[in-house]
Amino acid sequence: MRSLTRVAVCALALMTLGACKPLDDTMVLVFGRSMRDQRSFDPYENTRPAPVNSVPFSAGNYPIADGVVNIGQPEGIDIPPFTQNDLGVPGIGGPVIQAMTNPTNPTSAASLARGEELYQRFCIVCHGPDGVGANANIAQFHPVLPAYNLSGDLVSAYSDAYLYAMIRVGRGLMPEYGSRISHFDRWHVVNYVRQLQAQAGN
Repeated sequence: MRSLTRVAVCALALMTLGACKPLDDTMVLVFGRSMRDQRSFDPYENTRPAPVNSVPFSAGNYPIADGVVNIGQPEGIDIPPFTQNDLGVPGIGGPVIQAMTNPTNPTSAASLARGEELYQRFCIVCHGPDGVGANANIAQFHPVLPAYNLSGDLVSAYSDAYLYAMIRVGRGLMPEYGSRISHFDRWHVVNYVRQLQAQAGN
């Protein structure tokens, strides 16, 4: 009995010394696949919206003004709820979107700097550094599906509220960023996109 115990202990020690490889090899024998050999998703492949009724970190109790940090107090601004169904007419949006106004100063240096920071963090991969989707890093991987040209004539004609709405709930192949970019920051991104459009002559 003792010899069997010693054999078992030695076998366990050998498996431990080999880290997870023996266990992984066993999984390959049992299930036919290895955790070391898995396909990777391309950026934005098979994007999924946030689960229904989930509360993103950027939501909850909104602050009363831009630059104010909410520490849990119930007071704050009231932000109307809407979904992609409310996007309505492209560039204009439905009634709930048309009723929104930009609460920030679109030309302030602070707003444009914050918008640029967020644009480079979230938007540049698909829309490019100058707002031209064909110049984006991802364009070489998806040449037949170029991202919208944000600095072109078409998007330049969109209302600020419609751009805000697309950032918040997404549209078409673009996923929603409402769960990652907070309310006032979305407006800062809109302001920065306007600056890109002005630099492009629109």
